[in-house]
Amino acid sequence: MGIFSKDMLAGQVAAVTGASRGIGRAVAEALASCGANVAIVDYCSEEVSGKTAAEIAEATGVTVKAYRCDVSDFQASEAIVKQIVADFGSLDILVNNAGITADGLLAQMTEESFSRVVGINLGGTFNMTRHAARLMMRKRYGRIVNLASIAGLTGNAGQVNYASSKAGVIGLTKSVAKELASRGVTANAIAPGFVETDMTKDIPDDAPLKKQIPLGRMAQPSEIAALAVFLCSPAAAYITGEVIRIDGGLAM
Repeated sequence: MGIFSKDMLAGQVAAVTGASRGIGRAVAEALASCGANVAIVDYCSEEVSGKTAAEIAEATGVTVKAYRCDVSDFQASEAIVKQIVADFGSLDILVNNAGITADGLLAQMTEESFSRVVGINLGGTFNMTRHAARLMMRKRYGRIVNLASIAGLTGNAGQVNYASSKAGVIGLTKSVAKELASRGVTANAIAPGFVETDMTKDIPDDAPLKKQIPLGRMAQPSEIAALAVFLCSPAAAYITGEVIRIDGGLAM
């Protein structure tokens, strides 16, 4: 994160969902390295998320706390946002990263599979944004970054549920950006292509899909995190309602 100063976000409080691993953890690490105190919000065990929080805190010297929450639960999300504010005294940045996949062709997809993916990916983004936005509006400052996907822009066979949820995240982001702009709150979406995480670890190196990426490789989580940090930085104060692809040219 050498392109950003270590105190660029000093004094700010950031909440990152799905932050125990993968892109979410990379975002939490990047925000912390720029001086932000970080709340890690995840549904995994407290042992796992607590270990992640401790490691980031030790590496960066900021305060990092772990919170267990199913973001698809409206009341649970509200309680977590309130607890974060009680513990840290503020909430300036929200990165909605929590998401799942349950791939399958439309003809075989169950209602439960569709509803669960949309409930977490889109519903969770709504829930956390809904509760955090009230705080940001009152203080007339805030940065909201939502993780979408190129699947939400182009669609993807075998991912009706996932693509629908990410397309919804894009619509939500643009609507939130329009509603909150007058209160000094920006909202932007990042649409990654294929990133080297647990979700993609089973894709073979010689898969045709990888050969379709003009840059010839998948992204590293740190590359997605760098974009997220930029959107949270003072340099991005005039950017809102945008959907930024970061896919190695795959969807151009």
